[in-house]
Amino acid sequence: MSEAWNDAQPIYRQLRDRVVAMILDGELREGEAVPSVRQVAVDYRINPLTVSKAYQDLVDEDLLEKRRGLGLYVREGARERLLDLERRRFLADEWPLVRARIERMGLALPDLLAKEQ
Repeated sequence: MSEAWNDAQPIYRQLRDRVVAMILDGELREGEAVPSVRQVAVDYRINPLTVSKAYQDLVDEDLLEKRRGLGLYVREGARERLLDLERRRFLADEWPLVRARIERMGLALPDLLAKEQ
């Protein structure tokens, strides 16, 4: 995880998004433990309550599960759920803007698929 935080959104939200990216990228696998709240707080010099809030959001989204006395683990199926959500979000929110820009620039599929311009 990168240590740089920005002011665009709360740190807990940025941390949540980083954990999501780690799951999508395969850095955190299903059934694998996530770093402890204390460890993340120390490593990134943030308040443990901030880490707890980010992790709780992921538990609430059914992406992480608490195992009593053991910590937090990536739930089975979390990556597939995230991929589905990300695909839907992209198609609903981002793709229409990208498509409109492509059309404004008069680009065709061969232009988009060309390796070098």
